[in-house]
Amino acid sequence: MKHVGNEANVSRVSPVALPGIGNVTMKAVAATVMLSCIQLANADATNVDDNIVLQWNNATLEAIRATHPGPPMVARMLAIENTCIFDAWAAYDRKARGTRFGRSLKAPAPLRTEANKEESIAYAGYRANVDLFPGEKPKFDELLRAQGYDPAHVEKSKQTAAGIGNLACHAVLEFRHNDGSNQLGDLHEGAYSDYSGYQPVNTPDQINDPNRWQPLRVSNGNGGFVVQKYIAPHWGFVKPYALHDWRSEVMLPVRRELKRRNGRVGPYAVSDPGYREQALQVLSYSASLTDQGKSVAEYWADGPSSELPPGHWNLFSEFVSRRDGNSVDDDVKMMFAVSNAVFDTSIAIWGTKRHYDYVRPVTAIHYLFSGETVAAWAGSGLGTQTMQGEDWQPYQAATVVTPPFPEYPSGHSGFSSAAAETLRRLTGSDVFGGGVTFASGQSFVEPGLAPVADLSLSWATFSDAADEAGASRRYGGIHFLDGDMDGRLMGRVVADIAWEKSLYYFGERGKHRGNSSGHSDIDSAAEVSNGS
Repeated sequence: MKHVGNEANVSRVSPVALPGIGNVTMKAVAATVMLSCIQLANADATNVDDNIVLQWNNATLEAIRATHPGPPMVARMLAIENTCIFDAWAAYDRKARGTRFGRSLKAPAPLRTEANKEESIAYAGYRANVDLFPGEKPKFDELLRAQGYDPAHVEKSKQTAAGIGNLACHAVLEFRHNDGSNQLGDLHEGAYSDYSGYQPVNTPDQINDPNRWQPLRVSNGNGGFVVQKYIAPHWGFVKPYALHDWRSEVMLPVRRELKRRNGRVGPYAVSDPGYREQALQVLSYSASLTDQGKSVAEYWADGPSSELPPGHWNLFSEFVSRRDGNSVDDDVKMMFAVSNAVFDTSIAIWGTKRHYDYVRPVTAIHYLFSGETVAAWAGSGLGTQTMQGEDWQPYQAATVVTPPFPEYPSGHSGFSSAAAETLRRLTGSDVFGGGVTFASGQSFVEPGLAPVADLSLSWATFSDAADEAGASRRYGGIHFLDGDMDGRLMGRVVADIAWEKSLYYFGERGKHRGNSSGHSDIDSAAEVSNGS
């Protein structure tokens, strides 16, 4: 795995075939579907063909699919798991610094073997997952035993491989339990619940302010309805990985760049002609949906029964590992860097969402075109028809309709651009070569009807994949152009900052900028006990 800096010019080549994807079809998972070209052969966490890092990454992804956390929580979960693994691994690497102990946690010379390194990684991955997903512990126990280790080994010591893994992860978890995410429900009752006092200004039945987000009443898939609740309005208060302050380091620079490019910043207000124009653009997408556009919208949907956008890019990282023949060391660093860049992006994006509390297209279109006739996609198998504006629906599953949080900026766009940029730097090239094939009729929005014939999507580069992920949300009717494009820019800004921090932890930079994590630049500042 090659690390690169800020190269602006990257090679772009034609996509290459991926092994095993020719017959991939969409897999229904509950009410939604997630089809990933990266799940080429087997995403089972016990796949013996995967190294120890990928096995625990897959265990986390499976737990995410089973427990359905929100997108920013998923980003944090993956970052924690991969930070625990990184810090355990760092004890065996001459240059690397752990995020909690710096270079003061190093395995004694007799322990520095590949087998012991993998054991430490396994225990770190196990402890992280048990903490994040306590209800899934039996599955994690099974995986750890299958790898040849005993879940009962709980000692925290740098004298044994298991102890190093437990000690490294314990320190990460202790820090993250107090990071403002409210994982433990100690800031407000309920894990990850909001403690900031957010209240929507609109109701499911009334639009009081057409600039603001509206919770919808959506189908629960069982004949009833539920009212949406904003996922994680407090997320802008979570302590980041590399950022000091997302407002000054991300939102403000992006606003300056948008002012330079467009002469304005932020989303359109209802009083601006651009508000109506962006809604008309969404209606245009809806009216002209082809099988290609539908497939793009569905592939990247990453609904609540999937691993969500942050996990999607971890699957892409797994593909890179297999494509390039990565070592355990390579994968530790790749998963660590990608996951933490995406995690910091979740904080900046969700903080900005709360700042603007901006309206989703479905609400804006209902407000603007109520009592007017519009042409748009009319539902499964109905194609484009005319309808009353207040009856328009996005191209989404009935149980989703639109995500339960504000529109601006797009999380998909931010997550994808941050991950793509990080993978480009890690591999030394933007070349991806990914692709996926949809079998005829395998749509989950229009099952049995779309696509009419087998249809393939492909991405020559990581950037191509990230751009399509962002655009997919416009095709699906849940984002405006500004939300997509500005989210992409935010993700790249975060990736640049996070990459420098990752290089510091890799031992490839002598200094780092520091952040709210409280970790000192002085590696010996933290003392490591030989006991528990």
